[in-house]
Formats: sequence, structure tokens, C-alpha cells
Amino acid sequence: MTKVFIDGSEGTTGLRINERFAGREDISLLTIAPELRKDLNERKRLINESDITFLCLPDDAAREAVSLVENENVRIIDASTAHRTQNGWAYGFPELAPKFREAVRTGKRVAVPGCYASGFIAMVYPLIQEGILAADYPVSAFAMSGYSGAGKKTIAEYEKEGRPSELDAPREYALSQQHKHLREMKAVTGLVQEPLFSPVICDYYSGMLVSLPLYANLLSKCAGPKELHGFLADYYADEPFVRVMPFGAEAESNGFLAANARSGWDGMEVYVTGCENRLVVSTRFDNLGKGASGAAVQCMNLMLGLPEDTGLKL
Repeated sequence: MTKVFIDGSEGTTGLRINERFAGREDISLLTIAPELRKDLNERKRLINESDITFLCLPDDAAREAVSLVENENVRIIDASTAHRTQNGWAYGFPELAPKFREAVRTGKRVAVPGCYASGFIAMVYPLIQEGILAADYPVSAFAMSGYSGAGKKTIAEYEKEGRPSELDAPREYALSQQHKHLREMKAVTGLVQEPLFSPVICDYYSGMLVSLPLYANLLSKCAGPKELHGFLADYYADEPFVRVMPFGAEAESNGFLAANARSGWDGMEVYVTGCENRLVVSTRFDNLGKGASGAAVQCMNLMLGLPEDTGLKL
């Protein structure tokens, strides 16, 4: 039985991981007393008693937690931003290429991708690898997310009575182009420069839609929407967590893609839309699923030699 400790078990990511462990008899969950959640010595003890520790913490606390590891057999899965572009850390998106899956399977240090970054990289990485999208393409992306991704304080603001009326509307943020996911978006895909990125937080709990607009005539291999769809469908054909939806599937919802439609699910959908000159590739998923907790549990399953969807909702 695998001993697992979740450092930061009371946050949204930690709570969802706990939910996915319900009914699993192969996991022995090491718990920390509520009054000791910030006690350094108690956290250190539990980390070093575990086989796998999940870090669901702010960046500085995640770095501190890694420094507490003394047992060389402990494997760390970090859901923070702290280690996603660090040497020695596997990037936890197995579907991107065999080398990513192997790095997670054999790794002792795995960084779970950011939610926005997951949707962005799922689209951009294959296009650059195939030479469809040049690494110096002036990439831009926009995204919509439920408020759960912003943490407990923001959740409380959205869910309290008498909240400000501005929370009723979608709100664009990260206007300085300094969003914390930009570094991994650039590093993992191989882009020459960070993309222009416009995220929007919306008045629903969870779910995410990330969209990548492209001009066909600026692609290195000029491709219309059907050709681009065919490429991505082939690329992810054997990946149950990433589903390229049938071409034209958006018609089933009258040409709309609702960002909250996959709340509670642990996979990701990919849509290719547009016309011959202007294309939009979109990914739809749960920011707490494939964008955080679901991805973390998938990585753990892979590290343990289990089916990757064990305990997850696909």
C-alpha cells in the first residue's frame, strides 16, 4: 500500500485530490492534525514517512517542503508554480510526447502543469514539434476560468452575500502580461518569446476554456481548419485524457463553447474551428481537473505503474 501525504490538503487542489482517493484501497493517506498544518517538524515527519507527497502550497512553501526531504525514496508531486521549469523536475503532462510520460513514470520530482498552461501547451507543443507553427510566431491566447482557480480568498469573495456587482461580470486580469504561467508556456513549447495572454475570471466555480487564434497564411505549413484538426486528432489519438472533438462538434451546442461545461471532469477536449484563413484552436477542461488535481493524480498513477485513469473521472 502506497503511503501518501498531501501538504496543503485544505486548499482547493488538495481537497479535490482527497476526493479522487475516495474508495481507493491501494492508498494509505497520512493526515496532519489541523493545528499542526504549519508546524515544520510535523510536516517534515510526514513528508519523510510517505512514499509520495503532494505539494498543494504557495511557491515559497513548496520550495521549503522540498528542502525538508531527507528520505531519498520519497517522491514529490508539486502542484505549485515553483518547479515547473526547474532542471531535475519532470513536467507532468504525459500526453505531449513519450519522453514526458517516461520522465513522469521514472521521476522522483514531478511538477504539475498550471491550469492555463495545460490548455495552451496541449495546443502549441504539437504544432511547433511538427513544424506547423514556427517557434518565433507571435502567439497570443485568451482564456476563461471559474473562480476556484484563484484560491480561497477569491472563492469567498465570489460566494459571499452582498458582493460587489463587478463580480457578476467576467473580469480580465494579468493586464501587465506577467501571469505566472507564462514562463512554462514558453519553456515547454519552445517558443522564442512568451505569448500575449489574456485570462478572464468568470462567475462560476470551475471549468476552463483556452483559445489560440492563428492566421493560416502565417503557419509554416499552411493548413486549413480540417487539416489542422486531422493533425491534432492523429497526435492525440491514443490519449484518453485528451480528446480531439469531431470537426464541427461545436454545432451541437449551437456554435457556443461554454467554459464550465466540463466542471468535475478530469480530461481535456480540443476543438478546431474557424475558416480557411483564420483558425481558432480551443481546449476545454476543468481547472481543478486536468488543470490541477486530476493531472496530479494521473501523474501519481503513472509513477506507481497503475492505469493512469485510476480513481479519475473520464
